[in-house]
Amino acid sequence: MTKRIFRSMFLLAIAVLAVSLLLALAVLNQYFSRQYDLRLRDEAYFISCGLESEGENYLEKLADRTSSTRITWVAADGAVLYDNTVDVAMLGNHLDREEIREALESGEGSATRYSDTLTRETVNYALCLSDGSVLRVSDTHDSVLNLLLRLLTPMLAVTVAVVSAAGFLSYRLARKVTEPLNKLDFAHPERSKTYKELTPLLDRLSRQNQQIREQMEQLERRQKEFAAITENMSEGLLVVDADGNLLSYNSGVLRLLDTAGGESAANLLSSDRNAVVHAAILQALAGNHATELADYGGRVYQLIANPVHENGETVGAVLMILDVTEREEREKLRREFSANVTHELKTPLTSISGFAEMIRMGIVRPDDVGDFAGKIHKESQRLLGLIDDILKLSQLDENSVTDTKAPVDLAVIAAQVTDRLAHHAQRRSVKLETYLSSQRIMGVPQILDEMIYNLVENAIKYNKEEGSVFVSLQREGAKVRLTVRDTGIGIPDADRSRVFERFYRVDKSHSKEIGGTGLGLSIVKHGAAFHGATITLDSTPGQGTVISVLFPAIEE
Repeated sequence: MTKRIFRSMFLLAIAVLAVSLLLALAVLNQYFSRQYDLRLRDEAYFISCGLESEGENYLEKLADRTSSTRITWVAADGAVLYDNTVDVAMLGNHLDREEIREALESGEGSATRYSDTLTRETVNYALCLSDGSVLRVSDTHDSVLNLLLRLLTPMLAVTVAVVSAAGFLSYRLARKVTEPLNKLDFAHPERSKTYKELTPLLDRLSRQNQQIREQMEQLERRQKEFAAITENMSEGLLVVDADGNLLSYNSGVLRLLDTAGGESAANLLSSDRNAVVHAAILQALAGNHATELADYGGRVYQLIANPVHENGETVGAVLMILDVTEREEREKLRREFSANVTHELKTPLTSISGFAEMIRMGIVRPDDVGDFAGKIHKESQRLLGLIDDILKLSQLDENSVTDTKAPVDLAVIAAQVTDRLAHHAQRRSVKLETYLSSQRIMGVPQILDEMIYNLVENAIKYNKEEGSVFVSLQREGAKVRLTVRDTGIGIPDADRSRVFERFYRVDKSHSKEIGGTGLGLSIVKHGAAFHGATITLDSTPGQGTVISVLFPAIEE
């Protein structure tokens, strides 16, 4: 309270001072500016009369007099004819000056310009003469900011005095008001002596303290009994009363949801943080069994709520919380995999069925039967390749690979793969370069061959015309790094985390033209996991992609 009173008085004093100063400065500035404008206008008219009667000689006579006024004579085309402070040869054309333009257009003009420091301002007044030339008179005086700087010292002195007085008075006032309140004994408010107006409040506090003590003792007894039974449960368990007040919970709730730790005495239904929990509890308090799924912190939980009945009435509810994240993820993967497999198998089968039906009905000319048979064969090979990739992934998923790991030279496998893909790269006008050194690891040659083939084939397929693919193999301490780098189209940021998912393609619009099953990088990912390797991906859209696989090396 002391801080609030002091802050209010302090801000009020500062606001009054600031408003007063700004108003004074505004009035002074307006007054002096008006005086400067009138003086310059009178001086300009006076000089114009002498200039028109005597010409430049009159200006020369004025130059001998001591004056802060700058006089400039400008021709109708903007050339400076005379200036009493600066050599005319050093001055440029003045048609771009605001006051000159106004004078040429309307007979007179004015403009104010500030110095770089904003502490002084120059007032310019221009008058068009009878011959079309312009006479400009300029004078410099202090700006409002300069006046403010001059008043800064006395203003600070006044501010310090006001703030000091406000602080002293607010402190004494706040202390006098709060002293009786600070002496209150909240454990025994009925014993406190304070303002008579606070007596009803103190009586209520006393009654509430007694009620709270009784409730706390009861809750402690129930909590000890409940904890002895539930603390060893891996599931989360909540018990609420008929009003939704949390009566008890086990440590599984804290571990699973991490939300009840600071709300042990809170009403769950009054908080907005657990909407799904609320819905389940409300159904149970209504006398119904409820089952809900909820997401918390990236995990999936199943909530099972049941009502508690006593004498035919619902007196509370019990909520069980189970972590079903792995189950839901497996189910999601199963559904996605089934949908993708169905789609990918249906496409070639539809083509095969269509071509075969056309041949069976005699729609195809005899000369075209060979082409249609070739298309059927192509789609069949695509179907077989898809089934083969699915089987490989299934073996890697279930860790049911029958081949055992043995020492292999990764450079030999990489060289064989690049040789097989050399014709494919040449057909797509892609330059394939290898930088291989003999590196031995423990692995299954068939799986390693499939991994490298998929990496290099992708680098060729998603490359640009006249692009390049670089395959390198090198030792890094106790690891062997296989790197496939291309100069292709790259992978957008939003797709990088998903390119290793099954059937995921970055460019879906060209997937049919490029070909493939969409399982290549998934096989690479699972193959790397099978060999205890790690994968890193770095890509820049429009520039290319670099994928590295780091294998454990065989210690020589």
